Order: sequence, then structure tokens, then C-alpha cells
Amino acid sequence: MVQIVISSGGAGGLAQWVLVELQGEVEPRQSGELAGSLLGDLHYTREGVPVLIVGHHILYGKTVQLEKPFAVLVKRGAGEPSPAGPHACYTVTALIKTKLLFKTRPKPIITNVPKKV
Repeated sequence: MVQIVISSGGAGGLAQWVLVELQGEVEPRQSGELAGSLLGDLHYTREGVPVLIVGHHILYGKTVQLEKPFAVLVKRGAGEPSPAGPHACYTVTALIKTKLLFKTRPKPIITNVPKKV
């Protein structure tokens, strides 16, 4: 299972992020990292169904509300030392309340099929 986080506009000073969950593995074409690279295009149908296009494949998913939201934390260096030892300060930068679940196998996109004569 692969989980990817994407950002969307939020209210109240905190960004609202959406978790994207894919079944299987995502491998880059060239040997390297996936971090910071473009995975595909995310669209929504008129009915609100998320559609992910990755290369020549299309995936249909569904939007799921998380039972317990996640908080995205950023470490802000060490705070004041205490008798128990040094501790770090964290700042909440975003909340993740929903996820897009893509649990079906990707379908190939075929635009033009030549007819046999």
C-alpha cells in the first residue's frame, strides 16, 4: 500500500491536506526518488468521484473521511533544556481529515484502436 499526501486550501490558518492511498507499488521509471516528482493528474467527475491518471492508466477511487484526523508536524529545533533532558518543539502546519482511496487495478487508456481490414 502506498500513501501520498497532497495539499489543498484550508481555513483557519491551517492547510487541509488529503491523503491518497494506492494499492500496490509506485516505481519511478529512472532509478531515483519519488519525492518531489510528478505522479499523475487528479480530477473529479461531476458526481465527485476522484479519478487519477498515471501515464497511460486511469484509476477510479472514492473519498473517505478518516476516523481520527492526522496532524502534520514540523520540528522547530530544541526548546529550553529541562532536567529530564533536551526536548524539541513542534508546530502543527496542516490537518488531514480525508483520504482518496484507489483500491481497484488501473485500467489502460486506449484512445484509438485500429480496425483490422
